[in-house]
Amino acid sequence: MNENTLNDKTEPRAELSAFLRSAALDRLLLQATFSQPRRKDEAGPRKVTVRPVRLKDGLRYQFERQIANQAHHDNLLPEAAAEEMERLIAEQFRQALVKTSEADVQILVSKKGKPALLRKAPTAKASRPPEHNRTKSYLLPEGTPVPFLEELGVMTSDGRVVKAKYDKFRQINRFLEMVADVSEHLPKDREVRIVDFGCGKSYLTFAMYHLLAVQQGLDVRVFGLDLKEEVIETCSRLAAKLGWDKLAFAVGDIARYEGGSSVDMVVTLHACDTATDAALLKAIEWDAQVILSVPCCQHELFGQLSQPVLKVR
Repeated sequence: MNENTLNDKTEPRAELSAFLRSAALDRLLLQATFSQPRRKDEAGPRKVTVRPVRLKDGLRYQFERQIANQAHHDNLLPEAAAEEMERLIAEQFRQALVKTSEADVQILVSKKGKPALLRKAPTAKASRPPEHNRTKSYLLPEGTPVPFLEELGVMTSDGRVVKAKYDKFRQINRFLEMVADVSEHLPKDREVRIVDFGCGKSYLTFAMYHLLAVQQGLDVRVFGLDLKEEVIETCSRLAAKLGWDKLAFAVGDIARYEGGSSVDMVVTLHACDTATDAALLKAIEWDAQVILSVPCCQHELFGQLSQPVLKVR
């Protein structure tokens, strides 16, 4: 093999390696998508998506592998992430789209295994929140795509928060701050069991599972209960689509719920009337280590109050 042929094969790989390492180690990477598997192996992933995530102990890159109808997640340190991205393009996939704050780079692999890098102007810059929120550091930062927020219509595929949903975005992050504060009281040596009573549309239920299971890597099983059948069906479909097999939903009355003998954390934020009381009673019976509760309006109590001065004449 002559020197020119050798350089033709080594230089593109060196360029690819340098680019991926810089993207990961210099914190430029916004999102990377690896597609077109080299082998039609049903057991292997059809696609791998890489996103930066912020954990308590620092930056990680989350690898989401789509295998059949399931999504599998791994959080890697920047050095390991760069190596894994190199391996994916060298062994498993024929193309990738890597979006950084400096450029969008499409990687194409020829039949002979030679990679080519095609660069163009960036399309997914990390957008800034409004001026009054610029100093705020969110657990789910704007500019980083989050799959469940995309599915719920809070965020676009490039990580931009939908303007009409910005209040919901802030509410979700504020709730996650409270969950993060109490997560140290949850067991680390076994599966954590959490019940969300009156979960409603479950924005916060999905956010809680994402924080604990995906970002923090805890072994968590979350169960959401609500009386609205249509809402529960929608939540169940989304959990299945995300591949979150330890997040489940069911229709039921809190006071009659008999689904477990031991629960570590009870959440009740939307339980109406005396349902909050029933949820708190369950939490006490389970000796739950964490209770996050927002008492709701007491219709039953209101019906028992009488004040002649307030009566309509």
